[in-house]
Amino acid sequence: MKIAFVYDAVYPYRIGGVEKRIFELSKRLAKRGHEVHIFGLKEWESDASFVRNGVLYHGVGHSRPFYTHGRRSAGEALYFGWKVLKPLLEEHFDIIDCQNFPYFSCLSAAFAAKMRHSHLVITWHEVWKDYWYEYLGISGFTGKAIEKLTSRLSDNLMAVSDLTKNDVMSMRKGVSISVIPNGIDYSYINAIQPSGIRSDIIFTGRLLKEKNVELLIMAVAIIRKELPEVRCLIAGDGPARDYLQNLVNECNLVGNITFTGFIKNHDELIALMKSSGVYASPSTREGFGIAALEAMTCGLPVVTVDIPKNAVKELVNNKTGRVSSPTPEAYSEAILVCLNNKDLMMDECKIRSGSFDWDKIVSDLEEYYSRTIWKG
Repeated sequence: MKIAFVYDAVYPYRIGGVEKRIFELSKRLAKRGHEVHIFGLKEWESDASFVRNGVLYHGVGHSRPFYTHGRRSAGEALYFGWKVLKPLLEEHFDIIDCQNFPYFSCLSAAFAAKMRHSHLVITWHEVWKDYWYEYLGISGFTGKAIEKLTSRLSDNLMAVSDLTKNDVMSMRKGVSISVIPNGIDYSYINAIQPSGIRSDIIFTGRLLKEKNVELLIMAVAIIRKELPEVRCLIAGDGPARDYLQNLVNECNLVGNITFTGFIKNHDELIALMKSSGVYASPSTREGFGIAALEAMTCGLPVVTVDIPKNAVKELVNNKTGRVSSPTPEAYSEAILVCLNNKDLMMDECKIRSGSFDWDKIVSDLEEYYSRTIWKG
C-alpha cells in the first residue's frame, strides 16, 4: 500500500501523542514493505524531503507558531491546510490518513482523495463539541461547526479510545468507527536505565490549561505536610509555565517542585520516569494518554482524575493506579496511596501496558487499511 499521514506537527521536531503515534506506526508500516509518506510543516533545516526509517518525510511550507495567546493558532491551521493540498494532489495514495485536528488539513485531504481516487481515513484523537465555547467564547460555534463538518468528510473514521469513538458517534450517527489505540515501544522502554535524578512524582507534557497541572501543585502542597521532602518533577513547557511557576512560589514549594523545561531526548524522559515513584496525569481533557502508558511500562502507577473528557482513566484501575476526584485533597490522597503501594502495583502496570505494544497495534492498523481499500 502507498500511505500518506497528514499532520502539521512532525516528531521529533514537535513532541506529543499524535506526533509519536505517526512516527511509530509509519516506520513499522515501512518495515512491512509499504510506501509511507508523512506530510507536515517543515521545522528542520535540511532539504524539504528526506527519508528516515524507510519513511518519506515532506516538509510543506515553513514552521509557524502553534500557539497564540495560549491557544492553538487558527492561522497556522489554515496555513498548513492550504500548503498540504498541492503535494497531496501530485501523487496517488491508496490511503490518506489525516488526523482530525487541526481540521483544515482534513478539508484538503478530502479534496485530494476525491481528485486522486484515494481512500481518506480520518483519525480522531479528541472531540471538543461544547468545549469550543469555553475555548473561544462566542466564536466557538465556528470551531464546533468545522469539527462536525470534519466528521462528515469520510465514512472511514478511526478513534484512539472508546471515549473519542463515542464522541464522534454522537456527531456522526450510523457510521462504523474502529478503535485503534495509541501504544508504546515496550522493548525500547525496558532497555533504558533509570536516571540518577530521583523524584517521588513526575508529570510530563505540554503546560497547557487543560493539562490541569495546578491540581498537582496544590496536591503536593498537601502531601508535603506528611512528606516534607517530597520531590516532584514537571517535565515540559508551554503557555501556562509562568503561571504554574508563580503558583509554586506562592505555595512555598520551590524546594519540592522542579520544572525541567522541554526535554528533547526521549530516552532522558523515560529515564526520569524510571527513577520516579508515581506518574501524575491530572488532565481535564485527554484523548488517550501515551505518556501515562509509557509510565506504566516503567512500572509507575498512574494517578489520574475522574473527569468525563479524560481518556486516561480507561487505562487505569486499582491495580495500576488510582482514578481520583479532581480536588487537591482527593488527588493528594491517591498519590500517597500509590507511593506507598508502588512495589505491589509495578508488575500489573507492566502487564497492562504490554498489551499496547506498537507491533501489535500496527498489525491492527494494516488490517484496517486493507479492509478500507477492499470495501472501496
